[in-house]
Amino acid sequence: QVQLVESGGGLVQAGGSLRLSCAASGSIFSGSTMGWYRQAPGSQRELVATITSVRRTNYADSVKGRFTISRDNTKNTVYLQMNTLKPEDTAVYYCNAATFDGPYWGQGTQVTVSS
Repeated sequence: QVQLVESGGGLVQAGGSLRLSCAASGSIFSGSTMGWYRQAPGSQRELVATITSVRRTNYADSVKGRFTISRDNTKNTVYLQMNTLKPEDTAVYYCNAATFDGPYWGQGTQVTVSS
């Protein structure tokens, strides 16, 4: 019913920027809270940012002021603009949709920040 596909990951130098996109299919996007999570090797998955259906946002302290989450309900797409990237931002980034029936996850996109 719901599919999430991330794109925009890659290799960048510290201080650089990337914009991740998550394209969603299904009929639940506009009414759902969307989020970005990340998982570094050997670590647990952690929340990066979330955005509600009315565009209320929440950020992890480690990315606040550097990352911005946004959504375009017409295009069923959520974005994560990542600025001033640091090596500790290196991880696989996953898109998440919170629905009444439970969470949906994308396949992940790799972000690598070199020093």
